[in-house]
Amino acid sequence: MKIATFNVNSLRKRLPIVLAWLEAHRPDVLCLQETKVQDSEFPLLAFESTGYHVTFRGMKSYNGVAVLSRAKPEQVFYGFDEGEERDDSRLVRVVIAGLPIVNTYVPQGFEIDSPKYQYKLMWYARLRNYFDRHLSPDQPAVWCGDMNVAPRPIDVHSPEKHLKHVCYHEAARKAYEDTVGWGFEDVFCKLHPDVRQYTFWDYRAPSSLEANKGWRIDHILTTKPLAERCRAVEVDVGPRRAKDPSDHTFLWAEFSI
Repeated sequence: MKIATFNVNSLRKRLPIVLAWLEAHRPDVLCLQETKVQDSEFPLLAFESTGYHVTFRGMKSYNGVAVLSRAKPEQVFYGFDEGEERDDSRLVRVVIAGLPIVNTYVPQGFEIDSPKYQYKLMWYARLRNYFDRHLSPDQPAVWCGDMNVAPRPIDVHSPEKHLKHVCYHEAARKAYEDTVGWGFEDVFCKLHPDVRQYTFWDYRAPSSLEANKGWRIDHILTTKPLAERCRAVEVDVGPRRAKDPSDHTFLWAEFSI
């Protein structure tokens, strides 16, 4: 089973990149974040001939999550249990062939002295509680998406310069680690523990990709029973070099199921 994740940063703008990647790689599941399209305008017709089922929840101009899957999901749930509507476009949980997959677009946080940063930290605490209610660390499960956290110094260029950045600040890393500690393993770290590989390169620094000044903030994590069956995990940098790219690129993992 091949599972991929990609912060598309506007699905309609990156549609050719997504369709080309689906055709070339044929993942069983592709999780998208930051689709930036309200449900009434989601480009469903573009996926009709691909053979993929499409699950999505969005809003105009920002946020938005989607899951493209070769098998039809048996169950679909949006947002947290509290029913806070603004989180419906940041979290979707699907069950495919009996496997729960949670796709998240975690809030970025803006600045560490901002209420948005406190909301990000609280979001992680809520997510851990969500896992407690709906998953078991002893059963296969996947959590993937744009986590907006670089967990280790190797996961961000010039880490000493980013100690107060909302995606590397100590409190953000602690919140992420606490949530991972519920029972997840980072499969990229498991297979490539010493590899410096990024998934995001900032548009605002035009030479960031060429200089490889990036961040690893997109992750695929699984519970231990599934992590033990991970056979491959890679970052595909090619789409970041495509015409009109997202500032992120595809991360994929393959499992023996």
